[in-house]
Amino acid sequence: MLVLSFTAAAQENETMIVRLAEIEVYPQYLKEYLEFANEVDRLSVEREPGVVCLFPMQSAEDSTKIRILEIYASEEAYQQHLKTEHFQKYKQGTLHMVKDLKLPTMKPLDPETMKMIFKKQE
Repeated sequence: MLVLSFTAAAQENETMIVRLAEIEVYPQYLKEYLEFANEVDRLSVEREPGVVCLFPMQSAEDSTKIRILEIYASEEAYQQHLKTEHFQKYKQGTLHMVKDLKLPTMKPLDPETMKMIFKKQE
């Protein structure tokens, strides 16, 4: 199903949004933050066709540093994502837990290879 969403998005719109969210969480909130993050990532991918990928990762050296690979089919899909109930629950529920947040937008160097990556998951 993920492959179909990615392929359709790539055909309809060549301006995908790709980000690598850089988040630092206060240590005392780490467990609770991870629960919020896992829930919003799972629900977003399951329920939103325009959310191609939300892949959270935790630094092996510092568990309070979280990175999330975010891929949206378009700017419109990203804006719709921000309005969902599950994203708002995450955002409002974790505001006090986040020490630092950066959302740099990335430019895919080879979008064709990205298609192959998702096809390998079939």
